Amino acid sequence: MTVSYVTTKELQEKREKYVPKGVSNGNLNIAHHAAGATITDIDQNEWIDFAGAIGTLNVGHSHPKVTEAVNKQVEKFLHPGFNVMMYEGYINLAEKLCKITPGSFEKQAILFNSGAEAVENAIKIARRYTGRQAVVSFVRGYHGRTNMTMSMTSKVKPYKFGFGPFAPEVYQAPFPYLYHKPSEMTEEAYIDHMIEEFKDFFIAVVAPETVACVVMEPVQGEGGFIIPPQKFVKAVSDFCKEHGIVFVADEIQTGFGRTGKLFAIEHFDVTPDLMTVSKSLAAGLPLSGVVGKSEILNVADPGELGGTYSGSPVACAAALAVIDIMEEENLPEKAESLGQKIEAKLLDLAERHDYVGDIRRLGAMVAVEIVDHRDSKRPDKKKTADIVKFANENGLLLLSAGLKGNVVRFLAPLVITDDELARGLAILEKAFDHNQI
Repeated sequence: MTVSYVTTKELQEKREKYVPKGVSNGNLNIAHHAAGATITDIDQNEWIDFAGAIGTLNVGHSHPKVTEAVNKQVEKFLHPGFNVMMYEGYINLAEKLCKITPGSFEKQAILFNSGAEAVENAIKIARRYTGRQAVVSFVRGYHGRTNMTMSMTSKVKPYKFGFGPFAPEVYQAPFPYLYHKPSEMTEEAYIDHMIEEFKDFFIAVVAPETVACVVMEPVQGEGGFIIPPQKFVKAVSDFCKEHGIVFVADEIQTGFGRTGKLFAIEHFDVTPDLMTVSKSLAAGLPLSGVVGKSEILNVADPGELGGTYSGSPVACAAALAVIDIMEEENLPEKAESLGQKIEAKLLDLAERHDYVGDIRRLGAMVAVEIVDHRDSKRPDKKKTADIVKFANENGLLLLSAGLKGNVVRFLAPLVITDDELARGLAILEKAFDHNQI
């Protein structure tokens, strides 16, 4: 592997001069090559990847089957534009998505470029189908950085501050957070209370007759990996059915094996009308989609949906390989095993550090809440930032999350080896020990 003669410092200086500071960088080193769950920088330092490009690399970096499929497609053609001349990859991927997503009804799928674009188009489709305008998302939800998806997103800084005005007819409903439920309430009472709060929302804030769709992350991603109770999710789904509202599952971060099932919504015993997919769909290439009921998706007329680069044939080739890998290597099952190992380490750290609060996971979608003391549960954003900073300076790519910035989240590739995992967890342990009061 050829080593670059440009120095890290030179590239960092170029980045500072030519790239706006609005693009954040958790790690200031420069990637040179990557495989599995390890990235090697231009100085030949290795970094264990617990971030996975924010959940994009469930099959890992440079999986040989993905790179082979991409190379074969590149040799044929790059982009005739599906609107200009169709190609096999788009059609085959649409068929595959219809077959692997939940629901026994007739389905169709349409492809785009990014997660936010998929969410926007799910809303366009739901509005066209219902003839209604209002959109409901949830407190702590995250759906993207476009104007519409910013409007649906909860966290003001850094995602929304100074970027308004926002899209009208967008409302954020309450969402349960079991770790921070009132101490006097039982879990069952709290869940019932949140269901009533959700129903009351449609009395106090927006009438259900005006709502085109409710968009829910089965597990809130940027919000801090908040896992809702199954009873709540079923209540939301039932409410949508009762009132003719399109129920959209945003599986952009939760999909493709991350939670121990191919899609996270499968844990909740409900079937969405539409589902948005992206991130790990194409192993790092820009691709997204909306898949669901044909009667909803097929309502738009020709030319009303699409985009110049939507459904890139190269990205489609990668996605078809990803889906094969998911099945052949049984990655959802590996996700559960990986999640158990990360959880075990966090439980061990909790015994030594009283700032370790809630540890939660669904499959390998794992998070730990950092607090000033577990008795108080007060968020500690600074300590969280210190842990993430130490990790990123010592060989481990690590991310934070949460409305209050006090959650450490884990999105390691599902193909991570035992050796890579052990090395990463050792660095994580040092990061926690380093931040002991």
